Amino acid sequence: MSQATEAGPATARPARLPPTTDDGFVGWLRKNLFSSIGNSITTIVVVAFLVWLITWFVDWALLHATFRAETGKDCAKSSGACWALIGEKFRYIFFGSFPYEQHWRPLFAIITMIAMLLLSSDRRMWNWRLAVIWPVGSFITFLLMFGQIHIPVTLIFLVALIAGLGGFLLRRDVADQGERVAYMALMAIGAVYLVLRILGVLPGLAIPIAPFSYVETGLWGGLAVTMILATYGLAFAFPYGILLALGRRSNLPLIRGLCVGFIELIRGVPLISLLIMASLMLPLFLPSGMNFDKFLRAQVAVILFAGAYIAEIVRGGLQSLPKGQFEAADAMGLNYVQKTVFIVLPQALRVVIPPLINTFIGFFKDTSLVLIIGIFDFLSTSNQALVDPLWTGYPGEVYLFAAAVYFFFCFSMSRYSKYLERELNKGTQR
Repeated sequence: MSQATEAGPATARPARLPPTTDDGFVGWLRKNLFSSIGNSITTIVVVAFLVWLITWFVDWALLHATFRAETGKDCAKSSGACWALIGEKFRYIFFGSFPYEQHWRPLFAIITMIAMLLLSSDRRMWNWRLAVIWPVGSFITFLLMFGQIHIPVTLIFLVALIAGLGGFLLRRDVADQGERVAYMALMAIGAVYLVLRILGVLPGLAIPIAPFSYVETGLWGGLAVTMILATYGLAFAFPYGILLALGRRSNLPLIRGLCVGFIELIRGVPLISLLIMASLMLPLFLPSGMNFDKFLRAQVAVILFAGAYIAEIVRGGLQSLPKGQFEAADAMGLNYVQKTVFIVLPQALRVVIPPLINTFIGFFKDTSLVLIIGIFDFLSTSNQALVDPLWTGYPGEVYLFAAAVYFFFCFSMSRYSKYLERELNKGTQR
């Protein structure tokens, strides 16, 4: 009986619908937005809210907005945004109290800094070209902002000493005799001049460069101040933070203790307290008649604060490296400087790119705290644009414009972080 059943004709099966596919745009929608009744309802509600919000914003910001007006009262006739306020105050928002007829100077200073950052983001420039781009770009930036620069001769010989010492330590095992002699000559010339200068044998000389009228830092403001504080604060804090991270991992108890104490002290206080200390307390400890520019003091406070946080991030990257990397570098006969620069740091920095960029973005926004000591950055000048009684009542337009500028810079850094992380990790992907 069982054999007859097995040999008999197969029973008819009910027809089934073809399986749903998750391929393509429709499949993605079905899988992510309409996979269940709850998800479908949520998707419909959120889409309806976004459509309403975008429609309202377009109507407020474009269709019924006022782009030209003499005063704020003219904008009150319309129910839309008052972009005429931005058109009237944009020069003060971007350049602060800088002399009006000289606004082209901070404009070109901003363009110069952006060009420096764009060139530095190109990996093909990560060589000796950066040693040319940053000094030249910085010279142009501060010459435009100050109008007059007096370069101390002592600074030139100090740079020669540092360049000779750094080149000799990094390339003494691979450089030819002529290159080593050049490094030693730079060290000797710089050291001799600095010793004679300290002893008072040589006078303090400076090279004056004064193509424009002088503008003191108290008149600086706007986007130029934000970019200078952020760019040069992080440019100096980055190598300084690396040195702190290496010092914290040192085998010498004194160096390790000093680095640990400094990092924990700086990270244990808010940036505002450092700014107030630099602005109000530091002059009390200086000798009578000696004072530093307030902008310079704020810049140093930002550098110290950023360096302490960068040091902890870099230390995390150093601890993530396997011990075999250090042993392999020792087996190759590399000294400490070569091992650190060529083997250890490139791998450690590649690991900590996301938290580093996150720190950079945070400190770019934290430059707005310098208002507490009377320095007007971009957000501060945007806020001051609302003080004019002829344009009161439209803070939303000003803050929305300021938010768009901040978003442009922060989003650019975020996207570059993802690109850099992807490019530097190509060799480790499987």
